[in-house]
Amino acid sequence: MSARYRTAGFKGYAVKFSPFSEQLLAAATSANFGLVGNGQLSVLSTQPGPNGLRPLKQFDSQDGLFDLSWSEVHENQLITASGDGSIKLWDITLNNFPVSKWHEHTREVMSVEWNYTAKSSFVSSSWDGSAKVWDPHVPHSLRTFSEHTGCVYSSSWSPRQSDQFATCGEDKLVKLWSVNEPRGKSLATFGGHMDQVLSLDWNKYAPEQFVTSS
Repeated sequence: MSARYRTAGFKGYAVKFSPFSEQLLAAATSANFGLVGNGQLSVLSTQPGPNGLRPLKQFDSQDGLFDLSWSEVHENQLITASGDGSIKLWDITLNNFPVSKWHEHTREVMSVEWNYTAKSSFVSSSWDGSAKVWDPHVPHSLRTFSEHTGCVYSSSWSPRQSDQFATCGEDKLVKLWSVNEPRGKSLATFGGHMDQVLSLDWNKYAPEQFVTSS
């Protein structure tokens, strides 16, 4: 048995469950397949409504939304990645507007991920060739990492080492980073793919492993 929710006029880019509630999820969507137009963040409940998943709240964005990540600290908050280069922090108990916004990336932000262990930070990756680490209480990024030669498509935190994350990109490479590295240089670079590396994920049960797709 499956439950559905139709995002009328928008195409889905990301959907994720809340880390605090098994019944709560959110979807990041974009008009016109993310090529041009606005976006929408939908907060949903798995408790069925008359037509499937029950919508709880919707937030409109002036640009497409490509990814989202729930806060690991605050059960009602999540961040989104936008096509205009911005990152927004939303509170699902409030209406209409984000509670915070950061705009340092110069091109589309393709991924955001909250740190599982150092729960006060998150990482973003962008088509501008950089990844940035943020604290939601600070109005600017904490660090910028920019060795990739081309778009950075995805970033993922280590599930055990709170200072380490990995990125993948257009240059066919995967890079390992530490926020504690004083020069902002990557700790390691991994090749092997024949084309752009579009996504990666860290193994939460074997923290020395991550998987990539190209």
